[in-house]
Amino acid sequence: MLSCAGQIPLPSGYLEAVTKATHSKGALLIADEVQVGFGRVGSHMWAFEESGVNPDIVVMGKPMGNGHPMGAVFTTREIASAFGDMEFFSTFGGNPVSCAIGMAVLDVIENDNLMARATRLGERLTRGLVELKQTYDTIGDVRGRGLFLGFEMVRNPVNKEPASDEAASLVDGMRDRGVLLSTDGPMHNVIKIKPPMVLNEKDIDETISKIEHLLS
Repeated sequence: MLSCAGQIPLPSGYLEAVTKATHSKGALLIADEVQVGFGRVGSHMWAFEESGVNPDIVVMGKPMGNGHPMGAVFTTREIASAFGDMEFFSTFGGNPVSCAIGMAVLDVIENDNLMARATRLGERLTRGLVELKQTYDTIGDVRGRGLFLGFEMVRNPVNKEPASDEAASLVDGMRDRGVLLSTDGPMHNVIKIKPPMVLNEKDIDETISKIEHLLS
């Protein structure tokens, strides 16, 4: 799914077509799972799995260390071996402290069933946003899956004129009320909601309530 484009799920068949076109030119398909990986979409550990496509390279970071700075690159042995004839190294690559932290994060995701939790709480959050959309014309669309959601703010529900200033104002108002959101998309009118996966039902209900207060 595309975050910087405005929380956009890929259309059916899109990634398959991109893969075919990429490979036909002798290039490699790289999937960036920094924002959508680690079970955030709920249905899969990695968002690209929804398409059935296997990328040649997968990159990830940020949530991998739960605050500890780390990232990773996964690929095939054949591709990795291609780096053997050039000077390539990572100063901190594979250090045991980072590895232990990354393994602990994976254990928590599995043992605390955070993927199922992302699905359940994401549905609750989506329902709340859809209800707000039915009341307030300034919400033009609600999209995403799991705990990777976005809602598009518009000035006109018919022509979908972007409400960029209003979106920025909403983000500022939510920050003042203790909830961190951000704007995304080419026109910065999509509110990105990507909360910690350990939030609870009360957090979601309070977030919806505060958004409604600001919209009203």
